Amino acid sequence: MDEYHGSDGERSVPRRTILAGSALTGLAALAGCLDGDEASGPDPVTIEDGTNCDNCTMPIVDYPGPVGEAFYDDAEALLDEDRPAQFCSSLCTYAFTFEHEDDQEPSVTYATDYSSVDYEIDTDGDAPEITSHVEADDFAPITDLTLVVDSEVEGAMGPSMIGFSDSDDADAFQSEHGGDLYEHGDVSRDLVMSMM
Repeated sequence: MDEYHGSDGERSVPRRTILAGSALTGLAALAGCLDGDEASGPDPVTIEDGTNCDNCTMPIVDYPGPVGEAFYDDAEALLDEDRPAQFCSSLCTYAFTFEHEDDQEPSVTYATDYSSVDYEIDTDGDAPEITSHVEADDFAPITDLTLVVDSEVEGAMGPSMIGFSDSDDADAFQSEHGGDLYEHGDVSRDLVMSMM
């Protein structure tokens, strides 16, 4: 390799090398932004009282368990209005997104993050039920959650997928309440339909 020396005799780097390095750095940064990371979409919003599930039409805040919301670039095409799709359960969240995946993919999907809330489990009914949390700060991108699937603890639709951003929390919950651990990418339409 040829060495370049400046007028003072010190070694210098050719301008083309600097420009090429800058271009590669810029491309790498852009690739990082476009890698499909769902967290790059809009921030979650609080689910308001009186909002019905966009999958099953149940009133969301009236039922226990994890809830979700999905943001679409063209929400009006799916919902007839420009807003996030909101769901009474993690099952409805997945069912809706699978149902509409041929039309459009959500830019980001959120679900309740039980690592970030003080939840309770109500054992007064036929089956234990986990509390619902609908504030914007209660959500995390669903891709960041470890899901405890089909434990003894139920949500709005009965069997549930309860998400934790801290995998140790998911392990502890599973140890106490049963179920199977899933990552977002392992959840299939068949799994969701088998639980509904």
